[in-house]
Amino acid sequence: MKLIAAQATNTLATGENSTENGTLAVKNGDLTLPNDVNPLESDLTGVTRIILHFPKFTDGRAFTQAVMLRKRAGFKGEIRATGDVLIDQLQQMARSGFDVAELRADQDLAAGQRQLDRYAEFYQADVVQKAPHFANTVAKAAAKEHA
Repeated sequence: MKLIAAQATNTLATGENSTENGTLAVKNGDLTLPNDVNPLESDLTGVTRIILHFPKFTDGRAFTQAVMLRKRAGFKGEIRATGDVLIDQLQQMARSGFDVAELRADQDLAAGQRQLDRYAEFYQADVVQKAPHFANTVAKAAAKEHA
């Protein structure tokens, strides 16, 4: 996951989006989805980046939106987290399908990277690792046996 300092970008970080004829507008391939929008009902044609906003760190709706975009909608582009993004949330963001996180202004990029580097694998499956760790271990052992 790529980390960006909040002040180093000009991403629309309010969760607001302009509309055209009542539908969300895609600008330069970017689509900012408000937290109350079902991403499965959004037209993702021409979208290369989806920006999901965390209005406060206790609001986890963007996690659900990211998982829905990756697992159900099959979105392959960039998913970016903006807003009240803390380093404590980074592991879960990466496991939920986020590619980029714009850290809140008071958050340290180096500490955020250390948090991401802390764990290489997880026991449970997630959006990135489709099978649980034990299944991957069994599959690797079986492949070694047949090699």
